[in-house]
Amino acid sequence: MNIETTKLELMHLLLQTQKESLLAKLKKVFDEEQMDWWSELSKEEQVEIETGLGQADKGEYTSNGTVMKRFDKWR
Repeated sequence: MNIETTKLELMHLLLQTQKESLLAKLKKVFDEEQMDWWSELSKEEQVEIETGLGQADKGEYTSNGTVMKRFDKWR
């Protein structure tokens, strides 16, 4: 069975169920999967990402276009 077939079968089952407890369990699995990558980072990596996001929120960044112009001579 390929992944697309599995997805379709799961969607079909999801649409048919009325069990809120089952839906809550599935949502928890998806939520945990999405958070896993963060917990796998080192503390230093987490701090660097949080710092970068904070800088971006304050507008402290250089646009991709500006960076590309700067390094145009090496293309």
